[in-house]
Amino acid sequence: MTACAIEGGSAGAATTAEPGTEPGTTGPGAEPEPAGSGDAVLPGLTAGGAARVSPAASGPGTPCSDAPLPGGLTLTADGAYAARLTATPGPPDERAWYPERWTLDGPEPYAVPLPLDQPEEPDAQVAPLADGRVLIRRRVADRQMFSLLYPTGPGTGELLLGTVACPEATLLPPSPDGRSVYALAAGADHASLWLVAGGASGPEEVARIAGRCSGGVWLDRAGRMLALDRQAPGGGPVKAVSVDLGRRGEVTPLLQIAPESDDRLLLADADSGLLLLRSDAPGHDRLGWGVLGSCLPVRFPECLRLADAAVTPFAVQPGQMLMPESCAVALRIDGAAGSWVGVWRPANRRLHQFAAPLGWAPGAGYWTRDGVLRLPYANGATPCGVAMLDAPADVEPSSVTGRTRGGEGGTEPSAAVAAPAVCKPVPLGQAPLHRAAPPD
Repeated sequence: MTACAIEGGSAGAATTAEPGTEPGTTGPGAEPEPAGSGDAVLPGLTAGGAARVSPAASGPGTPCSDAPLPGGLTLTADGAYAARLTATPGPPDERAWYPERWTLDGPEPYAVPLPLDQPEEPDAQVAPLADGRVLIRRRVADRQMFSLLYPTGPGTGELLLGTVACPEATLLPPSPDGRSVYALAAGADHASLWLVAGGASGPEEVARIAGRCSGGVWLDRAGRMLALDRQAPGGGPVKAVSVDLGRRGEVTPLLQIAPESDDRLLLADADSGLLLLRSDAPGHDRLGWGVLGSCLPVRFPECLRLADAAVTPFAVQPGQMLMPESCAVALRIDGAAGSWVGVWRPANRRLHQFAAPLGWAPGAGYWTRDGVLRLPYANGATPCGVAMLDAPADVEPSSVTGRTRGGEGGTEPSAAVAAPAVCKPVPLGQAPLHRAAPPD
């Protein structure tokens, strides 16, 4: 899935084979047989059913690829499919761009090229659906055109969905329902939210929000509650708001940590309520976490503050019902040496760092419920692969105090002690920034 990265560079692509007819297709909607497995033997990886990252052998600072993915990799909410815009090998001014769909939930990962008669522009965007089709957004003059692509026999089928009259639009992460895709068209004083796939008849405007909007994070599994980062008309700080698509785009505040702070939501987990955010409320831009509906304040762990690298969360372990502190969080770390992977839990102060597989699409990956991080990658030897990383075990927090048994809870505020905690659950936007630390 794509989340709202505030720091770090854009993801982009590994060299892939030229698109062509795959063997084994028999009719409309038929898919090619996997051309090869994602197995690889790389530093920190071992061959097997899929490549597996070895925590003992991995470390930070290893570049993820010698050729970045052109348009990154967008995953469905369940991690079953992914899509990217890639290009044939050759000089930069001669490369032909085309969409590619990855199947990740089978016995071995494989990619299906989806080229049409004409190459795509490099600024096109793609998003996978749960049924295996791929939505593509193309800019044509001052309009945005949307289509669905799917493999059909030796070629690619295309279903035209319609156009939206706006000069710029951005696809949001695929909806958790697997059927819907939304696009955000941001204007000078308002933003329009369009349902471009999954509607009754072509693109339809479902909400109009006052102010300048960006980002896009889903808050539930039904695809009804969407969080956006909004700057009010006339300027002012950026605040995350929730948009209720079931109530015609009703907007309510979500993050208001301090009156003048910029508070952006990066990631949310519907099972546990864990929110990953970025805010300058502590005095400078910091990565923090909170729990929606909790009386606990927003925390800004020191271990997520690296002096020479940018840290951005991209996946949260699902299935941790009402246990946000236990969720494993995957982070993209961007430094001078390239991009690598971090794993952290709110209940612990330690940030575990691992070398990424060669050709990893930075910021792409998803967790299984049992704590295995799956990282898609592509390189010259493996056109489509998935590396697996087992979440490292952290010290379990005490059930009484919430601190780790060694005294390192990782949940204390990083700044000075201020007001005492609120004694009843309140929305995260109303929770205090700090609280008094309980006695040992």
